[in-house]
Amino acid sequence: MDGGAYNPRSVEAVFRDFKGRRAAIVKALTTDVVEFYQQCDPEKENLCLYGFPSEKWEVNLPAEEVPPELPEPALGINFARDGMQEKDWLSLVAVHSDAWLLSVAFYFGARFGFDSSDRKRLFTMINDLPTIFEVVTGAAKKQSKEKSSVSNHTSNKSKSGSKGRGSESRKYSKQANDEDEEEELELDDDDDEHCGACGENYTSESVEFWICCDICEKWFHGKCVKITPARADHIKQYKCPLCTSNKRARP
Repeated sequence: MDGGAYNPRSVEAVFRDFKGRRAAIVKALTTDVVEFYQQCDPEKENLCLYGFPSEKWEVNLPAEEVPPELPEPALGINFARDGMQEKDWLSLVAVHSDAWLLSVAFYFGARFGFDSSDRKRLFTMINDLPTIFEVVTGAAKKQSKEKSSVSNHTSNKSKSGSKGRGSESRKYSKQANDEDEEEELELDDDDDEHCGACGENYTSESVEFWICCDICEKWFHGKCVKITPARADHIKQYKCPLCTSNKRARP
């Protein structure tokens, strides 16, 4: 398995390790969910979902050595796959993955002698990110009135000649316009927006292309859902990977 010998020794290094593993698991449960679902065959032995610092994920059998080099993820996630609705199964895997990520981070903290101050700082850095469960279930998304405000900003940006992608599908590139201070102030209102795939916050300094799902109204980095600005121009209604996957949820 990838990344087994990686040993971060500072708070910052452990946090980078955490972010890489988290990004990998978020990817498995969102943008790569079809591939992940197929790999979790209930006919196979006990399988685990691993996330690595390289942002790659893997479904595999648990380590054979006891005790393992690192804490192990939840065992046998594949057995419940066909006995639950897909969205519920993904949410269950997500919450157990959150627990595993914390156990790995604090394992490093204990192994390398972090004191209470270091552990607190590490947890604070981790806690500033949405959990995988929040990303997968949409619990971290804005309230309805905040969504309405975002929609209004989209319409205003399209009219003012910013990076609009069409008012009917509410797709646009969230970019600060240095030539228009008033528009920068509008963008600042979106500072607490999260990407529905990786969970990263949007800031007014962001230059990445973002796209909004017309079904669940979550925002995504274009690169996280493999949508380019050119491709977005030809999409009448954008449906994110989660909403596409939920159509195939079993009863």
